[in-house]
Amino acid sequence: MAERTRSGARARTSPPAGSAPPVRKRPKNRKAQIATVAAEAFSERGYHGVSIEDIAKAVGISGPALYRHFPNKYALFVQAVNQLADALDAALSQFDDDTPDDGAAAILDKRLTATIGMTIDNRRTGGLYRWERRYLSDDDQAKVRGKMAVINRRLAQTLTELRPGLTATDAALLATAQLSVIGSITTHRVPLTTRRLQSLLLDACRSVAATSLVPDEPAAAPTERTGIAVANKREVLLHEAVLLFDARGYHEVSIEEIGAAAEINASGVYRHFASKADLLAAAFHRAGDRVALAVSSALADSSTPAQALEHLTEVYVELSFAQNALMSVYFAEIGNLPAAHRSDLRNIQRLNIEEWARLVGELRTDLTPVECRILVHAALNLVLDVGEMTRFRNSASNRRRTVDLMLAVLLGDAATRRDSEASAASTGTRT
Repeated sequence: MAERTRSGARARTSPPAGSAPPVRKRPKNRKAQIATVAAEAFSERGYHGVSIEDIAKAVGISGPALYRHFPNKYALFVQAVNQLADALDAALSQFDDDTPDDGAAAILDKRLTATIGMTIDNRRTGGLYRWERRYLSDDDQAKVRGKMAVINRRLAQTLTELRPGLTATDAALLATAQLSVIGSITTHRVPLTTRRLQSLLLDACRSVAATSLVPDEPAAAPTERTGIAVANKREVLLHEAVLLFDARGYHEVSIEEIGAAAEINASGVYRHFASKADLLAAAFHRAGDRVALAVSSALADSSTPAQALEHLTEVYVELSFAQNALMSVYFAEIGNLPAAHRSDLRNIQRLNIEEWARLVGELRTDLTPVECRILVHAALNLVLDVGEMTRFRNSASNRRRTVDLMLAVLLGDAATRRDSEASAASTGTRT
């Protein structure tokens, strides 16, 4: 019988002399476990902000033990990104055997519900695909894009069955918007119960599916610029830095490369910005100021919440398409800001979100302030994803389509009813 300690608890019995220590079995899914932990770390702190030792410690193993599964950090990064894409594909492919006879709306709901559930389960890792995939090699990026194209086609096919009049391009656009709405929850930490979050996202995706898209028209031919070139070297540096940060990611760009792009040597760069981090902070302040100006101008030109929200989406989409690199950096790189700037800029972003959410709440009294904020995040996320799909082609029709998709997310059934009324008016019928 085991001895008891002074407190009455059973004392641990020592193994008999000469017996071997118990063998610790390695989990069968150790590789996937490591990739999941790595994805959370990469998503939270960025690819360059995480070391192999950080990941090994979080898993509870040594660095050498981790190297038995992955030869280096990049290989682990590739595995983590592909694991996310494969999980999303698996969530959708389970309904491949369903036929249109089962009801296209029901099949779409199944696919969306499965995708939402998978994304909620992986909410802490989704940012890895959203922003950090820029650090993949060209070949690895192409493979991940191929997987995402298959996922998009699955949703687009169901949308075409639901709405036979959709062109393949329009179905793909709606599918991109739906995936963006769902994926938006990985870009923020606004809390909501799982059941209500599932319902809110599903309703937003249904509204996107029902959105009437204006005919797509080509953008007007760009006019040759004849203005005077910017002479302010600080502005030139900021412009070139934003383009490079957007294309390759903050950590992959050096001060020397920014200076070369601006035709200024490195020492000249430091006369305008103390560091690369100061350049990034300047870009954030520029974007924050322009978003704040868009909000204030939309409110000043409106007399009702509905009119204000319409104006705000139009101004925001126009800004995002005209300054797409700046807006992408604004959402992607905040984790790389110096701490002194980060809290202030997060507060600016939060205040802008609150202004949008206040308008949505005045128009949708059935929603709580938290639910309004989540829909605002979804609508803003949609602009970047739809813009990227269309290469930010700055045509009037492309901007209008993006505005209508944003309003579908923000207003739900109200936006659908508005589209139906507009369509009926154009054909001389009543709904």
